[in-house]
Amino acid sequence: MKYRIRPLVIFFTCLALCYPVATRAQANPLNEELFPLIPGLEKPVEFWKRIFAEFTLSQIVFFDSQDMSKIYEVLTVGEESRSKDFITGERTRIAVAHGVEVDRVRAQRGIKERMAAGLKRAGRYMPLIQQAFGEKGLPAELGYLPLVESSFDINARSHAGALGLWQFMRVTGKQYMRVERHIDERRDPITSTRAAALFLSQSYKLLGNWPLAITSYNYGPAGIARAVAQMQTDNLVELIRDYKHPNWGFPPKNFYAEFLAAVEIAHNLDRYFPGLEIDAPLAVKEIELKNSTSLEALAKMKGLTEDQLLLWNPALTKQTRKVPAGYLVKIPVDARAEPILEAASRSETKQPEVVRHRVKRGETVLQIARRYGASVERILELNGIRRPHLVKVGTLLLIPKS
Repeated sequence: MKYRIRPLVIFFTCLALCYPVATRAQANPLNEELFPLIPGLEKPVEFWKRIFAEFTLSQIVFFDSQDMSKIYEVLTVGEESRSKDFITGERTRIAVAHGVEVDRVRAQRGIKERMAAGLKRAGRYMPLIQQAFGEKGLPAELGYLPLVESSFDINARSHAGALGLWQFMRVTGKQYMRVERHIDERRDPITSTRAAALFLSQSYKLLGNWPLAITSYNYGPAGIARAVAQMQTDNLVELIRDYKHPNWGFPPKNFYAEFLAAVEIAHNLDRYFPGLEIDAPLAVKEIELKNSTSLEALAKMKGLTEDQLLLWNPALTKQTRKVPAGYLVKIPVDARAEPILEAASRSETKQPEVVRHRVKRGETVLQIARRYGASVERILELNGIRRPHLVKVGTLLLIPKS
């Protein structure tokens, strides 16, 4: 089989660009000409910084959708999902208490833990992102979009079917990379990064400024172009305020503000997440196949088992019989390097810190969980208890800190 090594060897770029991400980012502040804090977005950006870096997964923040600086209440409910009826009931209660319409009260769970995990993983991928974006002449700050999209988790999958680091939908992904039954390059952090760079480059050329182009990553370039044409303005805040469309809702209206908040945090890790350790960069190079070949033959040629080859190539599966010509095979620079999938799948969390609580008469596990901001499921799991009713008076429970 013929092949050639591409000039891009990501490992060497990593050494130059990555470690530590926080230090490099702080030396390169956000370019306000390209990514302006448009008047009218100050409050949303501050709100999202608090959601990302202050409020935890155990907390639900109830705030005013028309004035995001106004937080009505923060409930500590644990990390388990809450039903739509529960959220509606709390919104109604809070609306009555504050004398506002229910529609103005919106709920948002904190994601401090996810943001920390995403920033940690960013060290693994930011060098290859910066190189791919640099080749397209794109600003390096755009590389932090995965903090909003996937928390830099290549295994992330949305309820709508968006997949991977850059959360491409299947239809959109097919326009930029291989998205087939047994090869899905949306799962490949390197190939999907190049696809994201091309998408953003095209969006910017179409829309003319980065606030609109970034928003189009959520809403679609065609949708933003229609809004601009209808409203006769390219000012994002004016579109947020005045444009009406069934799909032009809270997520796309807030996407650019979330991006600005995420970049601010990434540029100031010591302020928002002091002591956070950043992952080491990927040590990987790529080989472009000149001819289609079997997965088995390719693995043998590179001195790897099929399982090892798959760990370096998230786009492939065991059902991939033929790897097509032109595919960029990922292989380790160093045999000791941790594979892409193995690193992505490894647990990023430490053993939880705990407090001890002795069960008193009349207490339920649910009441205890709410008191400490933990979930019933986590308490039961940590204490090796199968059912809440098995917890007796006098039992010493370990409660994970939120």
